[in-house]
Amino acid sequence: MKAIALCLPWLLLAASATHAQQSTPGCPQLPPDSGLSWEHRGTAESDFCRALREDGSEAFGLYIADQSPFEPQRKNREERGQVGGFQVQWFRAEIATQPEIAARETLIKLPDGRIAHLWLQAPDGEELERAFDLAGGLRFGTGRQVAGGGSAP
Repeated sequence: MKAIALCLPWLLLAASATHAQQSTPGCPQLPPDSGLSWEHRGTAESDFCRALREDGSEAFGLYIADQSPFEPQRKNREERGQVGGFQVQWFRAEIATQPEIAARETLIKLPDGRIAHLWLQAPDGEELERAFDLAGGLRFGTGRQVAGGGSAP
């Protein structure tokens, strides 16, 4: 019984750390058991979220705002997929300094009227599929998340 009482604070701390990794105001909810955590920077007009692996590398990122600087080119169309319940068209991106990296990006029109520009990068096809799966498991809130966890109209 004493062992359970002594372990309880550690279990609660671990549970809250897991919740913090999956839920960050301004960013969508990460898939459970993804091993990812959010790095977030936000302003009154936008949110910049990077999903980081345990080693600190970026699994994918997104920029959420009223408008996106990304303008998809039809000639760069690649896979179709799903992200957070939204049907998406992925577009090939090129990284000039790393031409061997497979990079994709897409736009998602959110229910609150904002646009999410989502991008991912992978060293090979297998990792690209894993990135698609992780991004597919995102869950977007119904309204704009503001500091303090509430929703804005």
